[in-house]
Amino acid sequence: MSGHHEHGRSGEHDEKAAAEMFEPAAWDERYAGQERFWSGDPNPQLVATAGDLTPGTALDVGCGEGGDVVWLAGQGWRVTGADFSAEGLARAAGHAEQAGVADRVDWWRVDARTFDAGDRSYDLVTTHYLHAPDGGMVDVTRRLAAAVAPGGSLLVVGHAPSHEFTQLSESHRKAMFLAAELLPGLPDDFEPVVVEQRTRTLKRDGGPVEAEDSVLLARRAER
Repeated sequence: MSGHHEHGRSGEHDEKAAAEMFEPAAWDERYAGQERFWSGDPNPQLVATAGDLTPGTALDVGCGEGGDVVWLAGQGWRVTGADFSAEGLARAAGHAEQAGVADRVDWWRVDARTFDAGDRSYDLVTTHYLHAPDGGMVDVTRRLAAAVAPGGSLLVVGHAPSHEFTQLSESHRKAMFLAAELLPGLPDDFEPVVVEQRTRTLKRDGGPVEAEDSVLLARRAER
């Protein structure tokens, strides 16, 4: 989801623009229009979590330009980067090539809202700042959990509602979540390990700003 959107002539226009940010076409357009949209640095909650895990197979859903995928591959993981934007995946593949980890990475075009892992499973399934509209992250969490191998980990990180996001449309604010709100999406064989909000410093034109990440880390039982 976007960090901001252009203000339209009316509230209705704003809501339409906001709704489009949950769709692939808008992200294809974004990625096509700029040299690099995100920083390319790995997300700090991923570094904090995966640093304690033994590298295995990983799935990053909503991988965007692939910063987390490249970092995981560099740590020795075999990674599948998944996103609904073909433009984002193409860009991510280029970054993996530049980083020399392309042989450890696969790409999968998929929409998290309809995601079905089928018979695929991974030691780590992660998503960062993927926001489904209207509280849909509980269902996304359930879908992602199904892709976690026995003994594996699920890490879901997103924006917690805060005053930093008051300029956003209502649909964007509704898409934010607290970590505990995702717990109903965990199957019975998962044990929550971290369920909390963590403060993160964002770089803004006016200087550093503190915002909160909602962090859910859960482990699946060994069969």
